[in-house]
Amino acid sequence: MIHVVVPVGLLFQQNCAILADEDTKEAFLIDPGDEPGIILGEIDRLQVKVKAILITHAHLDHVGALAEVKDALGVPAYMHPGEQQLYDSIGEQAAMFGLPAPRKTTIDHPLAEGDKLQLGRYTFHVLETPGHSPASVSFYIPAASRVIAGDALFRRSIGRTDLPGGSLPRLLKSIRTKLLTLPPETEVYPGHGPETTIAEEARHNPHL
Repeated sequence: MIHVVVPVGLLFQQNCAILADEDTKEAFLIDPGDEPGIILGEIDRLQVKVKAILITHAHLDHVGALAEVKDALGVPAYMHPGEQQLYDSIGEQAAMFGLPAPRKTTIDHPLAEGDKLQLGRYTFHVLETPGHSPASVSFYIPAASRVIAGDALFRRSIGRTDLPGGSLPRLLKSIRTKLLTLPPETEVYPGHGPETTIAEEARHNPHL
């Protein structure tokens, strides 16, 4: 699998990700949070064809560049409908940080637990992992032995739950029932910071 992490945004350094099948060059773009020019430039450099944009959750730092990138690529966006209210508040989220409000766009397709999205030889399994936000999802790719965890699980940490719609009990339940049950060797790619593994976090994460 082609998997490139593109940290974007001077303030948040959010891990936007481009994942593609090596043979077909078809790709998914996950969480275009900022700096659309950098994201689009990386897509051009990789010479992949993006089929869709997938959103783990609708906090500003994960969707701030969604409208610009979606328009440029002409592809649909997928997001859990439980995140729509949060996405609708993107202007208020930006104001909290003294930032201009990003332009909003239409979400074309809903995501839900059990959905499967095909990318060449790879199947992306949608896992509902709420707690950091009302309806966050993660994307598990068994054939590549990795999970895109959004802001649910980090290396030696977990997502914050003090923002509107956050819940520590829900987040811990999500991690324990949806993520820690994955094979231990599964690589975890979080929304910020370095990757880790399920085994590493089960053994060493102080929050778990």
